[in-house]
Amino acid sequence: MVDMNDPEVIESLKFLLVPKEEKIQTQARPFDAKKNCFVPDAKDGFIAAVIESVDDKKGTTRVKTQKGDSVEVKTADVCQMNPPKYEKCDDMADLTYLNDATVLHNLRERYVSWYIYTYSGLFCVTINPFRRLPVYTMKMVYYYRGKKKNEVPPHLYLVADNAYAAMMRDRENQSMLITGESGAGKTENTKKVIQYFAFVAAGVSGNKKQAAEDANKPSLEDQIVSANPVMEAYGNAKTTRNNNSSRFGKFIRIHFTASYGIAGADIESYLLEKSRITYQMPAERNYHIFYYICTKAFPDMVKNVLLLEHDPGLYNFINQGMLTIDKVDDEAEMRDTKKAFDILLFTQDEQVDLFKITAAVMHWGNQKWKQKPREEQAETDGTDEITRVATLLGLEIDSFIMGLLKPKIKVGKEFVNKGQNESQVKNACAALSKAMYARAFQWIVDKCNQTLDVKTVKRATLLVY
Repeated sequence: MVDMNDPEVIESLKFLLVPKEEKIQTQARPFDAKKNCFVPDAKDGFIAAVIESVDDKKGTTRVKTQKGDSVEVKTADVCQMNPPKYEKCDDMADLTYLNDATVLHNLRERYVSWYIYTYSGLFCVTINPFRRLPVYTMKMVYYYRGKKKNEVPPHLYLVADNAYAAMMRDRENQSMLITGESGAGKTENTKKVIQYFAFVAAGVSGNKKQAAEDANKPSLEDQIVSANPVMEAYGNAKTTRNNNSSRFGKFIRIHFTASYGIAGADIESYLLEKSRITYQMPAERNYHIFYYICTKAFPDMVKNVLLLEHDPGLYNFINQGMLTIDKVDDEAEMRDTKKAFDILLFTQDEQVDLFKITAAVMHWGNQKWKQKPREEQAETDGTDEITRVATLLGLEIDSFIMGLLKPKIKVGKEFVNKGQNESQVKNACAALSKAMYARAFQWIVDKCNQTLDVKTVKRATLLVY
């Protein structure tokens, strides 16, 4: 049971539940169903108005908007307004008049009051607040556990709990679809769903208790949650619209036992955005991990990957856009990522090798090439950076440089060396960097799946999203 007088619960409900006093005050507002309406507005989409007159011959209606303007609009563009009792309605399927204007108005009015979750029938509509709200605590997990839709305010936790309950009741697989445009909050909501299942199922499976008895063995629930920071570090980046945008698609399955404890999970990834590895727009940033490893979180690791300074601005592949993100501490994020690697049972050698590959991409972008005079052949303009790349990748330097400048190609049955000009060598370095990073990312996914695949536990049902 959740204590409704608990200060933490009260603070959370401020962002979820419309107060009764506000509802009473709203219902007392004057309203005329025949005159109050919405009309199109160039800036706000739709705006509230009052009908003054209707010209049936011309098919127009004159209205007075809430801004005080008297305008004439097409009668077909006038949208009916719902009575005040539906203001900030939890479920838009309950609205008397359901149209573009009433949907936009309801979402907007809830959003300005920080009610970011709203139902639309079976769907939960979420609007990104671009700030941290205290609505994802353990007490909120207990608050929504086992509740019905009409008993509690809208929340992603209730959607997740309904899916979990349906799986238990019907003994059938369930699916959750989290979709939306860039910056809508898909990544964050996916994380919250995973955390909810981990919290709820942990009490059923007993894995948490078992993990507590063996401090060196993390629980399966913790490992599933830890897959997010690892994949975010290597697959998420800042875009013009979003500070933590997933630059790849993912399909996640969580498997459950016959008693509905978590029995494992697996992840499928799609279409990593490789072009970002070598190019970013001014308002964007490369993948987070490049900036994480430049921090002072682990000084010894920086030496192991041959980074000269803790400054991402020195590396051409990652300094084309923004180097920092407001209110994001890259050093703290690096520590969290390292901890997640440990929980997912990545060995220290595997982590070091992964960071070496990441740093090799950074060094590769700094290597300079020049064109030989009167020849269609490039040559190195200094070898410091390319030597670092070869060292990190465990390659012999002379053979590595020769492979870039004069790669072997098959002509008939023989192999010959093909000369490369400066532009071709630069393109080859960029292509190899993209391929190397993409394969490292896929290896991370495969390694996570290996850790999350508990073959000794019998699986009964699953949730996917």
